[in-house]
Amino acid sequence: MTVQASHVLVLGEALVDAVVKGGVVVAEHVGGSPANVAFGLGALGHGVSLATWIGLDARGERIAQRCADAGVRVVDGSTGAEETSVAYATIDARGQANYRFDLTWALPELGDTSNVGHVHTGSISATLEPGGAQVVDAVRALRKHSTVSYDPNMRPTLMGSADAVRARVEELISLSDVVKASDEDVQWLYPGAFLPDVLREWEALGPALAVITRGGQGAVYAVSSATGESAREVTTVPSRATTVIDTVGAGDSFMAGLISGLLDAGYLGGPKARARLSHATIDDLRPCIDRALATSGVTVGHAGAYAPTHDELDR
Repeated sequence: MTVQASHVLVLGEALVDAVVKGGVVVAEHVGGSPANVAFGLGALGHGVSLATWIGLDARGERIAQRCADAGVRVVDGSTGAEETSVAYATIDARGQANYRFDLTWALPELGDTSNVGHVHTGSISATLEPGGAQVVDAVRALRKHSTVSYDPNMRPTLMGSADAVRARVEELISLSDVVKASDEDVQWLYPGAFLPDVLREWEALGPALAVITRGGQGAVYAVSSATGESAREVTTVPSRATTVIDTVGAGDSFMAGLISGLLDAGYLGGPKARARLSHATIDDLRPCIDRALATSGVTVGHAGAYAPTHDELDR
């Protein structure tokens, strides 16, 4: 397998996930949705940088070391926070994670981005100010020479009401080539909505590929037409998870696997890749969806936001 040379820039929060069971913190893992995507891409062999907002404290040092171990370059200026953010993930009896956050967010200066072929963002970093508006501006500038992916990854406890953030979410969708969300995200944003209708509405805003994950039921995805019309087809694919320890980072692992598959297939990585993606069929993109399901399937078999390698996907 030949990994595409396009460098990936991830914009978003890196923090520490404190895992809570029975009201007690039992473990701490480096996380944050965009950071997890960066780690996942690094584990899969892609060149990746992370523009984030951490402190010069013990938790920030731990994040910096995790980035180094994953082969992820931290963008200069990312250590300007007064202290590193924490997400408290409470695990219920089914292994599902519910979150409470203590964080701040701003986007550092990005410097020279001429080598960036793809940019990814999402979650808290896209809505929490002052960094949220900075992310939108950066994506708008970067998409002139880079493809864009976006995962809304809604966090209602931080984002307020769906009405308050829906316009921002849809603005970023309109700037993206690929958008991925969970069915829980969609139901919060659009209560009672039919998933295929949401996919079609999102693709009418601009993305060529829209995906909604459905936990243990797999995913549903749609591909838009090259003329920018609504989605031609919507199809469902089953989950590949066989063992579930917890779901921390599963959606981020799916996103990393999806971006990886699309990069390797030449559907992401700059304007020419964007053109290829716009002509791809639903069958063309199935191997990329399969990789995403494979990476998330490995992740849920481990505690915390585990990032699998290519070797693990082939087992």
